[in-house]
Amino acid sequence: MAAPVDFKTYVDQACRAAEEFASIYYDTMDRRRRVLTRLYTDDAALIWNGNAVSGQDALAKFFEMLPSSEFQVTTFDCQPVHEQATQNQTTVLVVTCGTVKFDGNKQRYFIQNFLLTAQTTNNNTVWKIMSDCFRFQEWLT
Repeated sequence: MAAPVDFKTYVDQACRAAEEFASIYYDTMDRRRRVLTRLYTDDAALIWNGNAVSGQDALAKFFEMLPSSEFQVTTFDCQPVHEQATQNQTTVLVVTCGTVKFDGNKQRYFIQNFLLTAQTTNNNTVWKIMSDCFRFQEWLT
């Protein structure tokens, strides 16, 4: 019987996964968007400023129609999601904030939330996006 993993170990794993993920995600979004859907599970859901998109084909079409981008992440945070909430699936919540400039548009602030799930094949763990929620930030004046 394996010893239970302590919560600090899960938090450390979540922090490493979030940092690596954020770097890969935004680099892929800015430079290699045609392969971005590889970061998503087959049945992943995206909510982009209130508009819902789900499934690999729909995600590919959505990302294809976005103008080229320059993302700058200024901060991110993460936490492991309790296994009771995810049917014993290793899951991490990642929140990123920063600025983005889409070609032909002014730079805007954004916040993005990801639910990542660990996919293990051949003793290799890859984090995939199950849920992605992107929102431009508008400041009240």
